[in-house]
Amino acid sequence: MELLFLLALIAALILFSVFRYLKQMKILNTLTEEQFREGYRKAQLIDVREPKEFEGGHILGARNIPISQMRQRLNELRKDQPVYLYCQSGARSARAALLLNKKGYNDLNHLKGGFKKWNGKIKAKKVQY
Repeated sequence: MELLFLLALIAALILFSVFRYLKQMKILNTLTEEQFREGYRKAQLIDVREPKEFEGGHILGARNIPISQMRQRLNELRKDQPVYLYCQSGARSARAALLLNKKGYNDLNHLKGGFKKWNGKIKAKKVQY
């Protein structure tokens, strides 16, 4: 009986994960660095990493709205303009896109591979001694 329950739980988890992945693929445009560069200057460029990560280096022109604060800071984003998201590897920006889509945002894009794959200009906070 316990084994049956455990198998059902695992199956439910797998189905949920597949559903979430398919939804993510439907609502989110995953862009190569080249594609990302072509459009991010005409969009809202959002770094969803935590402030310490952002200060360590971010794409020039990005605003930091950590995924942990996204719900509280939705008023900072416009629904009528494209949103370009990125994080360190792509996982958090995909989660942020799901949240934004639920709140009515449609033109959602993220950087394939995240910031660690970015080769363009970056800005980092100067370290003071």
